[in-house]
Amino acid sequence: MNEAASIHLNGVAALPHLGVIRVEGEDAAKFLQGQLTQDFVLLEPSRARLAAFCSAKGRMQASFIGLRHGADGFLLVCSRDILGPTLKRLSMFVLRAKARLTDATAEFQLAGLAGDAISAIAGNDRQTLGVEEFLGGKLIWLHPAGSQQRALWIAAAQTPLPPGLALDMGIWQWGEVASGIAMVTAPIVDAFVPQMLNYESVGGVNFKKGCYPGQEVVARSQFRGTLKRRAFLVHGEAAMVAGQDVFSAQDPDQPCGLVAQGAASPRGGYDAIVSVQISAAASGDLHLGSAQGPALSLAQLPYPLLDDI
Repeated sequence: MNEAASIHLNGVAALPHLGVIRVEGEDAAKFLQGQLTQDFVLLEPSRARLAAFCSAKGRMQASFIGLRHGADGFLLVCSRDILGPTLKRLSMFVLRAKARLTDATAEFQLAGLAGDAISAIAGNDRQTLGVEEFLGGKLIWLHPAGSQQRALWIAAAQTPLPPGLALDMGIWQWGEVASGIAMVTAPIVDAFVPQMLNYESVGGVNFKKGCYPGQEVVARSQFRGTLKRRAFLVHGEAAMVAGQDVFSAQDPDQPCGLVAQGAASPRGGYDAIVSVQISAAASGDLHLGSAQGPALSLAQLPYPLLDDI
């Protein structure tokens, strides 16, 4: 696959699969700083963060795109199917902090923009995870799908959507896969440390900030060479959904990884982000569901990996 270079993403897609957690209060930044893998104390209004919420064992319970909202508040955009459990678990750690966490999904609308829908601001600095005001809401520049730029727009619930052709939800989800960055959904909760989804290579982990749950495990994976799995892009003829096992023909008795996110390809077949053993990926003989299952072909990631693993 690098189909993303030749398939044009164009239009505006409603994103009902996403939800919003609002965190507000004078200790909101300090609270998030102590819970997530990214630095929220130093987060500027013009920037967003990709961040993970991990268990004490360093396994990802959720992932977010986080941005400032108001003087002492933040919005965390995450998969809607994990929002309830994530909000409940995060709230357990508030204790005496002056921070309030609420499900604010009904107060906002989210849309994915690509192509002509964002061409009007082509002269602006499209820095990945940069934030700017746009048509009554905030526009967050996402990691591109191959060479194609995408943006997340978030605004109050009654704000008119930006103008543009209606972009099919399935095409938008394919663009998410083509970006090489999987967000945590219910089937993969507790399955990966952040590096198994390449989060350290795409700005999802800050190794200079203070402690957070699982920080020692995440740091050890980074600096002691203990990481054995990575995220890869694959293409296959069978449908791939999050949570499916991936096998290598070199070791047919046990899975070597999991599908993290999948989508139908506009060119036919299916594309997915899979997290698999590095050694299995090197063999190039991956299969879905069993060692005799549909073959998966590896594709090039759209970003470089850090070298210090």
